[in-house]
Amino acid sequence: MTTNFYNKVAKKFGDYHTDAKYTKEYPSGDPEEVFKEKLLELGDKNKIVLDVGCADGRFTLSITPHFQKITAIDLSTGMLDAARKLHKEKGVENVSFEEQNASKTTYADDSFDLVYSRRGPTPFSEFYRLLKSDGHFVGINIGEKDCQDIKEIFGRGQGFGQWNASRLEKDKQELKNAGFEVVYAQDYFCDEYYASYEDLDLFLQGVPIFEDFDSEKDKKFLEEYVAKFKTEKGIRFPRHRVVIVAKKV
Repeated sequence: MTTNFYNKVAKKFGDYHTDAKYTKEYPSGDPEEVFKEKLLELGDKNKIVLDVGCADGRFTLSITPHFQKITAIDLSTGMLDAARKLHKEKGVENVSFEEQNASKTTYADDSFDLVYSRRGPTPFSEFYRLLKSDGHFVGINIGEKDCQDIKEIFGRGQGFGQWNASRLEKDKQELKNAGFEVVYAQDYFCDEYYASYEDLDLFLQGVPIFEDFDSEKDKKFLEEYVAKFKTEKGIRFPRHRVVIVAKKV
């Protein structure tokens, strides 16, 4: 269902971005920036990299100067079309966008120096197979408490009801089971503030928090959420991210 969702978003918005207006507050640092810093700390012009779940390719293309070659994969043909369009516009040579199943890629063992997943799939045993000795995995993913309040009001959503199952601990254990050494693992909690009801509605149309979100059918739920979480800064929307770095040993 998720692949179909991203195809729908790509068709509707052209890529993985809406024009929803919001601000952000990070009590302990911006997890996206921490993820990028950890990734670029491992940057090297001689390294071959795999981007797992590249979506519209914006992030992929932004970091290509730091590596020899990036192979970016996704299952959404709509997102890959958006990525290839942007790729052509940017004229970047050291990246390719390919349709691949992350859990069972067609690449040979020991093909990459670095694998990263930016809120994408995390089949760690496949990453272990694909990485060279001493290669690294860098990931940012969605924590178990992400958007918990709005999911409770809607009565559904991505990871619904799994509030007490730590994503960080789960990923750490799965990485160790696959043969990795975890070298960094941290939870990050932050807040987004949406400028208006319309902005939050637009945002929800473009993300898989509710893959079946419908502006009309879900209006009563969204109105309830907005009434409860509206502040002087905007409509508060708590987020939870997990950043992990692991090494193949």
